[in-house]
Amino acid sequence: MTRGATETRPSEARQRLLSTATQIFYADGIHSVGVDRIIADAKVTRATFYRHFPSKDDLVVTYLQEVHQMERAAFTAAIAAHSTAADSLLAIAEAIAANIRTAGFRGCAFLNAAAEFPDVNHPVHQQIIAHRQWFLDTLTTLMAQVAEDSSDAAARHFVMLRDGAMAAGCLFDPALVVDTFLRGVEGLVRIHGQRESASAA
Repeated sequence: MTRGATETRPSEARQRLLSTATQIFYADGIHSVGVDRIIADAKVTRATFYRHFPSKDDLVVTYLQEVHQMERAAFTAAIAAHSTAADSLLAIAEAIAANIRTAGFRGCAFLNAAAEFPDVNHPVHQQIIAHRQWFLDTLTTLMAQVAEDSSDAAARHFVMLRDGAMAAGCLFDPALVVDTFLRGVEGLVRIHGQRESASAA
């Protein structure tokens, strides 16, 4: 066995553990899933698990970081594909809508985790807050290009629309939820854009 093959095996096991945990945590919740199940489903040894993740909480934090990176990549691509902030905001909304339409959708991974980790000092809760702050900052930056004077309020409004859609998307007809959400974001962007134009006139 070559030295290179030996070095890649741990990272492959780590990725398998993370991929398995990502699927199970999202589908079944975090507290309800034990380490033994993750080890069994990922087909690794207990020693391998603890070599990569000293505790289950470490795995949960890494799981949320993985989800964050996936959402960040999707939103970055949506922004890069459009030349105006208004179109970028609508594209982000479409990316969120596409997620809600996905088979097996169970709401927002971060909101779900927040319900299980309410302690504000817990590393998992802090990871949730960091993700939400990034999302709000991203929207605020874009909204500032649409309506500078009301960018903070408009961005928070978008976040609330998104949170509502993510919660309702796994409880009611996703198509109806998505339609309501997209109409809400379109109206938000249009109204704030019109206010900016009127104040500049």
